[in-house]
Amino acid sequence: MSSTTPPDALLLLTSHCPHCPTVLQGLSELVKNGRIGRLEAVNIEARPDVAERHGVRSVPWIRIGDFELEGLHSPTELATWAARAGSPSGIAEGITELLKNGQLGKVIRLIEQHPEHLDALLRLAADPDTDLTVRIGISAAMEDLEHSDTLRDRLPALLELSQHTDPRVRADACHFLMLTGLPEARDRLQALANDPEPTVREAARNALEDLTPP
Repeated sequence: MSSTTPPDALLLLTSHCPHCPTVLQGLSELVKNGRIGRLEAVNIEARPDVAERHGVRSVPWIRIGDFELEGLHSPTELATWAARAGSPSGIAEGITELLKNGQLGKVIRLIEQHPEHLDALLRLAADPDTDLTVRIGISAAMEDLEHSDTLRDRLPALLELSQHTDPRVRADACHFLMLTGLPEARDRLQALANDPEPTVREAARNALEDLTPP
């Protein structure tokens, strides 16, 4: 058994949901084998307040660790999400899948509720092999954080990103630095406006035009 503390899970269901028993059984098996630490199942017909608290409108609705899922998921899929919830690399893997599947809203909600997971997003941004679809999603999620303390606190990481050897990463970093609105971002963007790569120079100059203080 892994030394990593297994995540807890929450399942919201109803008495008439056709997929809820399958998900409940899958999660229960994960509890039995120690891959989930605790499972709470709530029938929202009896407890509509719980559904309202989580903004849930359809079931089955599942939270494993910090990840929120909807609909039917096989036992294998549930086990995969449980494994992802337990490590930084797993968080990045889960974010990648959500963005590939067009679930940007879930990623934004994840970071709103757990700002520390922005670090996983930045690790994906720093990887030149990150899929283009995922990169577009990362930029959209970062734009949602414009002028936020969560993003401004990551200024050192963004400055480091702007020095990456890959020009695509440096170009993305220009946009992220602009979103902070910080004076330190302007200083770095002015330097990047003279980058050897034309794409980085253009991104830096565009960012300088759009940079506004919070």
